[in-house]
Amino acid sequence: MDFTYALTPFLAWFLAGGIKFAINSIKARKLAFDQMGYGGLPSTHSAVVTSMAALIALREGIDNAMFGLAVTLAFIVILDATGLRAKVGKQAAAINQLSEERKDVVPKQREKMGHSWVEILAGTGVGVFTAWMIAG
Repeated sequence: MDFTYALTPFLAWFLAGGIKFAINSIKARKLAFDQMGYGGLPSTHSAVVTSMAALIALREGIDNAMFGLAVTLAFIVILDATGLRAKVGKQAAAINQLSEERKDVVPKQREKMGHSWVEILAGTGVGVFTAWMIAG
């Protein structure tokens, strides 16, 4: 039984997450467990969805309906990562500022949400690389 279609997105997630953790740890000069989550370079979301699209393209071809479905899902995830989640991060920053000014006891909101296009492209690169290694 071939588990590569289930394994590839997991490996892309693990690789992108490991790279992101290493980059954040180097920047913070300590293990950056507190910076895990949404946002940062590379985008793990982009890595996961593009690894599947790339694996399907490499194994089944781009004229396959599954490739079209995978690309559609990738577009939705990537647009969400750059649009909606980035706006949620800006709202969190505004809430934090208002809470600080009013001395409210509202828990601090996580502001690092969403991705830049560079982070998306890096995640896409990790995803395609992972699929290429698996399809080898």
